Amino acid sequence: MKINITLFVCACMLISTSIFAQKNNPTQQFWNQLQALCGQAFEGSLALPKEDADFGGKVLTMHVRKCSDTQIKIPFFVGQDRSRTWILTYKEGRIALQHDHRHTDGTEDDVNFYGGITTNPGQASIQIFSADAHTQKMIPAASTNVWWITLNKTAFTYNLRRLGTDRVFKVVMDLTKPIATPAAPWGWEK
Repeated sequence: MKINITLFVCACMLISTSIFAQKNNPTQQFWNQLQALCGQAFEGSLALPKEDADFGGKVLTMHVRKCSDTQIKIPFFVGQDRSRTWILTYKEGRIALQHDHRHTDGTEDDVNFYGGITTNPGQASIQIFSADAHTQKMIPAASTNVWWITLNKTAFTYNLRRLGTDRVFKVVMDLTKPIATPAAPWGWEK
């Protein structure tokens, strides 16, 4: 009987330690905050570069559209262009960021699924993604890309810096004013 009680106490301690570690894990905290936005859409603006022909002056919309325990898909629209989706995947305590690009008919763009993965737990408010091997092979110039996403109660920012160059990009999405759910991205049925 004493062995059973000892095993029970040890099991309870392991479970409580695991729950405590998970709650205090910055990666998990970031993931939980992002999942809390699931189903919601937001508008934002281009912060950098100030002058950009592709993004400047256009309505920018993100929709935290599909969420599971291990993956979050966030379509990102630039005006009427619904070709982009950010895909975040949580695996083994790290988050990977991929970019899914589609044509109007839903077919994949030639440059697709590039991105990076976190190398450490980061913080509950920021996760940093260094270019992965797939990206380095597909887009050699992007081998020094570093993306980061910041998240707090008022804003979601998507950032890119290509180290060793002047390439910088920053979009700030306003989380204080959810908007109506937008149309599906290109290539999605719903």
